[in-house]
Amino acid sequence: MKRVLFPALAGALLTISGAAFADTPVRAVADLNVRAGPGPQYPVIGVLAAGQSATLNGCIEGSKWCTIAEAGGKGWVYSDYVTAEFGGSRVVVTRRPADAGIAVVAPPTDDVYTTDTYTGAIVSNDDAIESIGRPPAEVGTYVTTHRVDPVYLEGEVVTGATLPDTVELREIPDYRYRYVYVNNQPALVDPGTRRIVYVMR
Repeated sequence: MKRVLFPALAGALLTISGAAFADTPVRAVADLNVRAGPGPQYPVIGVLAAGQSATLNGCIEGSKWCTIAEAGGKGWVYSDYVTAEFGGSRVVVTRRPADAGIAVVAPPTDDVYTTDTYTGAIVSNDDAIESIGRPPAEVGTYVTTHRVDPVYLEGEVVTGATLPDTVELREIPDYRYRYVYVNNQPALVDPGTRRIVYVMR
């Protein structure tokens, strides 16, 4: 299992607006990509493993993207897949109360950040499913040697999330599951439910 690793990020300065807020301890509910910026168009710089803790610094207003600071670097996670304690209950950060006290951070000013490049949205599901585990080596080889153009969707690629009907799933010879490159991440998908069953990292 990968651990979170954060290399130094050049030019990833954030502005926290308003009064100073306390950092919020959060925990991942699934193996979650940590990206260099707030969106699937940014590269993955680490993985927050299911159950692993991190420190949330703030979220972009009106967005599900939040920044965390670990190991001296900064990374971004999708708030549908991290929980925190609010009022004595553990709550998904996206569903936090209005008075949660989480800082608002400004989006980056680089040319990469945009909110209108998505062709749909990944649906996060409350009922988690287990990953199928590492697929046979020949499946991994097939997916990497038969790379297809990625589809960019709002959200993050995690086990159990559902892909919209508009995403074309590609067949793998003599294998039950299909594959897709979504947000530039290869994933195996159950064609019946369209839920992601394995994320290839």
